[in-house]
Amino acid sequence: MTFYRKTTLPNGLRVVTETIGHVRSAAVGVWVGTGSLYETPEEMGVSHLIEHMLFKGTERRTALEIARAIDGRGGALNAFTAKEYTCYYARVLDEHLPLALDVLADMILHSRFDPEDLAREKDVICEEIKMYDDVPDDLVHDLFAGALWRGHALGRPIVGTAERVQALTREEILAYKARHYVPSNMVVAAAGHLEHERVVEWVAGLFGSAPPASDNRQAPGRPQDPDRPAIVVRQKEIEQAHLVLGTTALPLTDPNIYALYLLNAIVGGSSSSRLFQEVREKRGLAYSVYSYHSAYRNAGSFGVYAGVSPRMVDSTLDLVVGLLTELGQQGVSEEELTEAREQLKGQMMLGLESTSSRMSRLGRGELTRGFVYSPDEVIARVDAVTLEQVNELAHRLFVEECRVLAAVVPHTMQHDFTRYGEVLHD
Repeated sequence: MTFYRKTTLPNGLRVVTETIGHVRSAAVGVWVGTGSLYETPEEMGVSHLIEHMLFKGTERRTALEIARAIDGRGGALNAFTAKEYTCYYARVLDEHLPLALDVLADMILHSRFDPEDLAREKDVICEEIKMYDDVPDDLVHDLFAGALWRGHALGRPIVGTAERVQALTREEILAYKARHYVPSNMVVAAAGHLEHERVVEWVAGLFGSAPPASDNRQAPGRPQDPDRPAIVVRQKEIEQAHLVLGTTALPLTDPNIYALYLLNAIVGGSSSSRLFQEVREKRGLAYSVYSYHSAYRNAGSFGVYAGVSPRMVDSTLDLVVGLLTELGQQGVSEEELTEAREQLKGQMMLGLESTSSRMSRLGRGELTRGFVYSPDEVIARVDAVTLEQVNELAHRLFVEECRVLAAVVPHTMQHDFTRYGEVLHD
């Protein structure tokens, strides 16, 4: 038997649940298959703006009443927008799960999008955009994605730009929501002290009358890989230089994705990784240094981040480039792979000790792949990765692929980055 249960309502809405009998809480999320990836250049930021607006009041509840409905019972209500999906979620005591579902359904189906609220929220989001722009270790990742996937929706910031957000009309926003917020493009996921049949009954009563329309979305195709090394540099009034060096990697559905998870752990996924030990522990070049990967349906990326003193930029980049090249040419050891396996399995199992984490696995897996691997299945896939797979992937990513460098540096810093690639103007 699978560890979770799934029911599809007549209108196409999927309900997935996992029962955890020993807890007294429940986490529930409504996952919508839209995000910045599905926006045209003119619609930049609309998915994120809709997420904000669903908290601003419905036909039954004011914004304050929405907040109090969950907060007043000791729960938590929130949402986030990603590139491929948007999620609205709540965590409550099990006895308040029907209320949490009612609030989420009310927000998604009956939000008012009051023009005055919309104007205010646009201003709020413009302040949020400024906030991100003022945080260089966030900004540099957006610059990296934009340079890696220039001209493609994956390279655009999820929050959009202040200009585009302010230009969006109420009619355009509602039309976008009507196209994408349809039952066939949504998943309700819940985990905790619950009964599947009861959850399906509650969801059917709240969402069952929504018409079974198709979202007619046209997601852009796979972005082109960079054909030559490239760099993008932004100067800010800051003290450190923030760097991301990386390349394209594997999409979410690639059969070698677990080899990528393990390779990331070896490169820079922990304090025992090669990056951390070489850059921070042995040479003291950076306080924060790590590697990361992002995987989407049709594309993926792998990057190395470091925040360093401006005078250490070249020595840090030379070290990182040398480390990646060495990994690509010589591969990793069996000992490193064994340690990475245990690390990855331990992180996964520890992360499953909350109902919110389990709900997120259900919702994200069902929405992006149409199924969810059990923890045992994931462990089996991690254990099945061979040394040859990891080393072939390291050679592909760190030797064959073109590298892209993004840098956010002090405004007084004069530095020639051209040896790392062609300068792009963001």
